[in-house]
Amino acid sequence: MTMRWRGITMRRMSMFPNGDPANVAFTEDAIRNEMETEEQNLVTELVALSTRDRIRAIRNLPMSFDEKKHIRSHVLAFKSSTQSRQFTCFADCSENVSLSFRRCGYSMSSARQTLELWQGIMKEIGGKFGTSVLIYFVFLKWLLMFNIFSFLVNFGFITIPLLVYDPSPNIPPNVSFSGLEMLSGAGYFHYTVMYYGGYSNATLHGLMEYNMQLAYFFTIAVYMVLCGIALIFSMASSFKKNNILADPTSNSAWQLLCSWDFSITNERAVRQRKNNLRIQLKESLSEKAQRQLLTLSEELKHFGVDLGSWLLSTGLAVGCGASIYYLCQYQQQMLPADAANWSLLQEAETLLVPFVVSLMNLVVPLFYSLFNKFEHYSSQRRQIYALVVRNVFLKISILAVLCYYWMNVVAKKYSCWESIVGEALYRLVIVDFLFLMLGSFFGEFLSNVIGTRLLPRLGVPEFDVARNVLELIYAQTLAWIGIYFSPLLPAIQILKFFLLFYVKKVSLVQNCQPPRRSGRAAQMQTIFIALLFFPFFVGALSVVAYTAWSLTPSEQCGPFRGLNNTFSVVGVWIDDLEKIPGSQSAVWIYENVIRSEIFYFFISLIIIVIIFIFWQVTQGRKQLIGLLRQRIVNEGKDKSFLLDKLQNLQKSQPDKKSKQKNQKKHSKRRPDDHSSTGQSNSNAMVQALLVRQQLEQEEERCSSGGVPVPSDISTPSALMQAMLARQRADDQDEDQHSSFSSAFTQAVQARQRAEEDARDLPSSVSSVMMQVVQARERAEKEDRPPWVPAPPQNSAPAGSSALIQAMLARQQAQNEYDDGY
Repeated sequence: MTMRWRGITMRRMSMFPNGDPANVAFTEDAIRNEMETEEQNLVTELVALSTRDRIRAIRNLPMSFDEKKHIRSHVLAFKSSTQSRQFTCFADCSENVSLSFRRCGYSMSSARQTLELWQGIMKEIGGKFGTSVLIYFVFLKWLLMFNIFSFLVNFGFITIPLLVYDPSPNIPPNVSFSGLEMLSGAGYFHYTVMYYGGYSNATLHGLMEYNMQLAYFFTIAVYMVLCGIALIFSMASSFKKNNILADPTSNSAWQLLCSWDFSITNERAVRQRKNNLRIQLKESLSEKAQRQLLTLSEELKHFGVDLGSWLLSTGLAVGCGASIYYLCQYQQQMLPADAANWSLLQEAETLLVPFVVSLMNLVVPLFYSLFNKFEHYSSQRRQIYALVVRNVFLKISILAVLCYYWMNVVAKKYSCWESIVGEALYRLVIVDFLFLMLGSFFGEFLSNVIGTRLLPRLGVPEFDVARNVLELIYAQTLAWIGIYFSPLLPAIQILKFFLLFYVKKVSLVQNCQPPRRSGRAAQMQTIFIALLFFPFFVGALSVVAYTAWSLTPSEQCGPFRGLNNTFSVVGVWIDDLEKIPGSQSAVWIYENVIRSEIFYFFISLIIIVIIFIFWQVTQGRKQLIGLLRQRIVNEGKDKSFLLDKLQNLQKSQPDKKSKQKNQKKHSKRRPDDHSSTGQSNSNAMVQALLVRQQLEQEEERCSSGGVPVPSDISTPSALMQAMLARQRADDQDEDQHSSFSSAFTQAVQARQRAEEDARDLPSSVSSVMMQVVQARERAEKEDRPPWVPAPPQNSAPAGSSALIQAMLARQQAQNEYDDGY
């Protein structure tokens, strides 16, 4: 329907493009009739549609808002008139029910948006600070949903069945709650369902048998798989929806036309955004010039500075990891192997490693920020990416060292080592939360006080989106690693993220200003999800998979006690299935498919082939995009070339333009009285024939009187009478407001224009004029013998035939002159 209406509009615009006055009335009537007909057809088709389809169709029409309202009113009027003629109780009832359901749906949708978590706060932050800052809080809320789902899954399939079966934990008599457990996670919490050691390996008997080993294994496995799938789909959806792979040559155009944040409502934020856009345009325009201006010595100098900075940052990350490893070994020597014998002082000493790790994560990125004063990057984007990569490498180094220590040292020393690892992860989460609170106070509040009161030149601090998001990613990685060792750790993470949201919101509003140099929010969101997936989620999944596949579970605690590894529980379950009749197919699939290396080889091969096919499709589309861009460039060059040629022609022929305008004005007046013009032409021809007949009669009278009439006298008189006849035809044309002249008038005008513009006429018109001159000369030669008596029937016809040839030649000249124009 939309395409048809556009075709009608284009056809209506293309009718009579010259706008001739003779067709103005006809054009208006035709357009009006056509529009009324098409409007009636459109209204008829819209009435036949359902309400939802009708609303969607009217909304998609290529019209203005007033025209859409006009069409909608016609549709409602036509529908009401139809219903009045065909009114039934059932139709009225169905219409009311449909309207009620539609209103109920709108109300529920509005209520859902109102009850959505932090909806109003999100709008406030986005309107005051822009989407580049809002992306942090959106990411925080997204991670909170992840942890809520994890807690519900673990608590519903692992913890609740155990609490229903055995509600009282197995706590030794000499262990009591002292309050220090809230920070250390040891002591009383060591024997609860908070950690791996608090779960039983028995099969729970009640209304139905519940195998805790299978429940623990499959719950953790399914959760990790679902998290991976959700991250992959979120990353792909964000890349498809938000990330725009713009051509480097069009970055400036994108920044100028498409980068404004329309959610900003605060005046100060608008000024900051304008300043941000100005800086980005300067950077994008100066990047290429800066590359060209650098000499070889300057490039070598910059390369040396960048190499030194990267070596120093890498050395700091490696040094932090090594120091953490030796600190863990020192702490291991100070603590006894039995966690039940730890004193309060020894429990407090366990906070040393989390404190040092959190301090490194806070201080070392500040040193990385100092490197920016010495490094020389061609754009702010590369500088931010370099800082993000260094922080990621630091956090990965620390987590890798801690995991190596847990998997190779703690697993061999402690009898219930899974609970010890869970306690260590609990302490890391709690201390990291405390450092985030202190960082918001000392880092942002004190910076605001110093920048506004002590050193005003420093100004109000900015909200560092990249650093804060990396802290969230680090915290979520700890929760993923600890999901095996502490199934209820997501509950601590939920409380942490919930409080962190309000703390960061208050700190942002009171202490920070919008960032002056913020990146694209959509691209930042895609990068953050990609970082969350790789390397952090992949690393956490690798740690959990290595623990379940290679390490031997504790023999005194946990649901997998007595097994060689965690994955052996699947083999035990398959052995039990062999005893059940009718389950041979499941056993065969496990033995020949799941445990077969060939199956995974073929799966990997198929995945590689699919990836290769999609890669080829992507390369083909890139080539097609390149060809289309080149075609657009070529079309632009062609248009520029044609415009240059047109300008040159206009400059070289200014006189012809004025003549063309006069010709157009003459042609506009021509169609008005076409019928009267033809009548005037015929009258002129009749008068010319009458003049010729009068000439012949005078010659006959003169010849009968015996007085010879010279041909050179009779011929000019005939010419004068012909001219008079032509003048009377012109007068008659003017009285009738005709723009067409007679054939004789056209000949005279053609002769005059030919004599005036003989230089401008083409060769064909010049040849015709030569023919006119030659015909005139022949007429004069035929009339030149003065006193030779001629037969009366030959003298006049000779002059008249020459006159007719001259007029025919002039008529031909006029026609070719018009064709030349």
